Amino acid sequence: MPTITLYGAHWCPDTDRLKQWLGEHDISYEWKNVDDGQHVVDEMLEVTDGDYLIPTIDTGETVLKNPDTSQLKQALHTSDEDVLAYHDAVMIGAGPTSLAAAIYTTREDIDTLLLERGVVGGLAAITDMIDNYPGFEEGVPGLELSQSLKKQAERFGAVIEPTDVTEIRNEGRYKKIVTAGGTYAAKTILIATGNDYKQLDIPGEKEFYGRGVHSCATCDGAFYRDKRLVVVGGGNSAAQEGMFLTKFASHIDMLVRGDHLKATEVLNQKIKATEAIDIHFNTTTDEIVGEDDSIVAVRGTDKTTGEQVEFPTDGVFVFIGLRPNTSFLANSDVELDDYGFVATDKTLETSMSGVFCAGDVRSGATQQIASAVGEGATAALMMREYLEEIG
Repeated sequence: MPTITLYGAHWCPDTDRLKQWLGEHDISYEWKNVDDGQHVVDEMLEVTDGDYLIPTIDTGETVLKNPDTSQLKQALHTSDEDVLAYHDAVMIGAGPTSLAAAIYTTREDIDTLLLERGVVGGLAAITDMIDNYPGFEEGVPGLELSQSLKKQAERFGAVIEPTDVTEIRNEGRYKKIVTAGGTYAAKTILIATGNDYKQLDIPGEKEFYGRGVHSCATCDGAFYRDKRLVVVGGGNSAAQEGMFLTKFASHIDMLVRGDHLKATEVLNQKIKATEAIDIHFNTTTDEIVGEDDSIVAVRGTDKTTGEQVEFPTDGVFVFIGLRPNTSFLANSDVELDDYGFVATDKTLETSMSGVFCAGDVRSGATQQIASAVGEGATAALMMREYLEEIG
């Protein structure tokens, strides 16, 4: 493919049309913005023999002035079989971070696609009640907040597609996003894949996952009406989800490895005042016991005495922390920190040019929804600047 120079302007719809076509055909180019100064205009006029017409493409062999599709195909030797799924911005993940970012990019007329392998809204969508998101004095259900963000992003033109991203590749002007359903091309990417719940990695957990072992109280709690449950964990998630589960379960044993709850003081007071929950401090979770394809008990160890303890139960909910969803970056040029979170600079750009990261999966993130939404807005503005710069 010859070296291509594209003369145009950000405000020109025909320039946008031509950029879209070049992206779909994976054709790179050198960008010349006529608004950058008279020297660019003079350069273009020399190429066009004095015609001021944008967009103009100089292939080195021929000059195309505001060409149509047939002229492009002939000059650049392409066919419809070469077309890629191209978008100016692709966001990996469709949680609050990407949804907020998409509101900003689409309002700037940036063609935006969100790829989500699971639930739109991420962990926020499966959180019963969010009490610390500004503007909701009585709190807001996580699903309600997620749906509102989704509808707002879609109203401005964002498109959400269900698929699992397996790899991203840096190929110069265009980044390639490899998914289970095909490959996408984009000039800029936002990584906002968030976190997922950690697992215990003990006997019985994998065998009964989804059949008695869970990590989403709002999804699966209703299956345990008037039954006994075990909740593992002592942080905010365990406390909050444990209290939610009391709507259904008759009794909950909460197993905490340490000697105190790590939840906020407000949650501490609430859960300690909940009669249906017994908290067992200094207690490990060693094995999930099943009989006849059902869970019957959880075995652990009392760390203060060294004795084995057993808790009869019909189900187990595990909330022991989060891990970043970054496995798809294993073979990429995107730098991760020692814990697997994505490293960024102050502009939220990663070590791969044009690839940004925001929200809970970013190294140093606060793990708060309000912060994630704010970072999404910031990332969108940084992506816009990047797109304006490279053309």
